[in-house]
Amino acid sequence: MVLLRYGYILALTLWLGGMVTLGAISAPATFAVLQAESPTQGRAQAGAVFGETLKRFQWITYGCGIAMLVFLGTIAILGPRPPNFAVRMTIVAAMLGISLYSGVWVTGEIERLQTEIGAPVSSLPDGDPRRGRFGRLHGLSTVLMMLNVGGCLVLLSWEALE
Repeated sequence: MVLLRYGYILALTLWLGGMVTLGAISAPATFAVLQAESPTQGRAQAGAVFGETLKRFQWITYGCGIAMLVFLGTIAILGPRPPNFAVRMTIVAAMLGISLYSGVWVTGEIERLQTEIGAPVSSLPDGDPRRGRFGRLHGLSTVLMMLNVGGCLVLLSWEALE
């Protein structure tokens, strides 16, 4: 039972730690360094690097979500069920769904838009609807990640209280 709970907590902290590291360290550092190196192309290069980093991290989130569902489900089968088991499973399933939606649909839309534009989004005039669409997709991606951060924090607080 201890190994199952350990696996669950490990997947939870890997997911949360990855999101915090990407949002608080990796993105700002990537954009700052590459824009300082090349004011004209740096932003586009940073976007490409960070976009690829996010795509790779999505696979980790899928693995963490599946592992958490398996670990929690196995703990419940072997008994006793953790407090708020159904709520925990629902939160993990919702987080996995959010991650899949963000990783497949939102990322796919951003990539299609970038291919259609054929140039850095930042090169478009402010009033261009494609620039606005990119901004909305970027904002949606950020909100979805923040929802998953919140879900991780709720789950982590339950673990800390036990």
